Amino acid sequence: MSELSSYLPQRINSGPFVTSYSLPALQGKLGQQPWHLPICSLTTPTSELAALGPLVLPPLYREAMDESLQTALVARISECFPCFQGTRQRTQVNDQLEVVQLPAGPASEVQEGQIVAFSVDTAVEEHGPHLPLATDTIQSYGVLSQLAQEVPELHLVRPVDYGHLTWGLPFGMSVDITPELLTRYVKGFANAVCHALQPRALYVVDVHGSIVHREAIQEGLRQSDCSQFAFRWLHEPLVEFAGDRGDQHAGAVETVLVNCFNPALVDSQWWPGRIDELVAGQMDLATALGLSADVQDFVAHVEQAEDRGTPCNGIVGVVENADQLDAELLLQRMLAVGRDDLLSLGAGDSLFRT
Repeated sequence: MSELSSYLPQRINSGPFVTSYSLPALQGKLGQQPWHLPICSLTTPTSELAALGPLVLPPLYREAMDESLQTALVARISECFPCFQGTRQRTQVNDQLEVVQLPAGPASEVQEGQIVAFSVDTAVEEHGPHLPLATDTIQSYGVLSQLAQEVPELHLVRPVDYGHLTWGLPFGMSVDITPELLTRYVKGFANAVCHALQPRALYVVDVHGSIVHREAIQEGLRQSDCSQFAFRWLHEPLVEFAGDRGDQHAGAVETVLVNCFNPALVDSQWWPGRIDELVAGQMDLATALGLSADVQDFVAHVEQAEDRGTPCNGIVGVVENADQLDAELLLQRMLAVGRDDLLSLGAGDSLFRT
């Protein structure tokens, strides 16, 4: 298994990285052991991260941060994880983050002339009972991996695993680093990658639905020293199946796509046999949008639903639409926009293997 493959989730509710787990699986681990937040190099081996303990958050990369940004990111992650400040759950647990400073990793291998690709997704974001936190990242790298098989000059590196979110915060196991911090971190990450690898271009993607998240990424790239880059929201060609149908988060579209990339990343104890329970706990898109302006209103709504005995499960969507979707069609639409982007970055037609 490659270094990148060993870093990305391969099986739900398995391994040391919290990104591989579902919301209820992690809630069941509250109070059992500390959660580790590594500060490391871009090249720190996955094995060193995994050895930190049974519950490891995605790392922050020191090459992408100055001291003030590192302090701000750690503080914000601590406010959000494992339970968001201001939630009832936060007052019921005493879990703490243990920040671990790891030594510098080995030197990077220069990728001069290559197009370096990575995602900026919210990898620490609950996706209901049946999908792992890193559902967005899994989709992005599912597409990038297939593009890399077609385009020899496309080189994949680890993702930026933190971003801006709202909907996950009331449920816990979700991290929002705010748009301002995201812009600063993306700028630093892009500069670090360009300095270390010396690529001729960057290709940056995400599938996370937040417009504010996407705008923060693009602003960070514009502020960076990278002279040539392209950014793509990979769900853009799927709007008619997702947003237009009210299926925005952890619903049918994301379920069939994750299952397409790797069925082992969908919890078979929930999907599809307990679909009726998933439907009963999902929230409709209009309600979620109405609550998004004030996180505390969202928190109150979720906690009141639990008190009534009709708890929300973290899905904002229409998961029952899954049998109406063709996962291969969705994938091909995502791949098509990716191919167009790479051509715009100068990957010639002859570079696409047939």
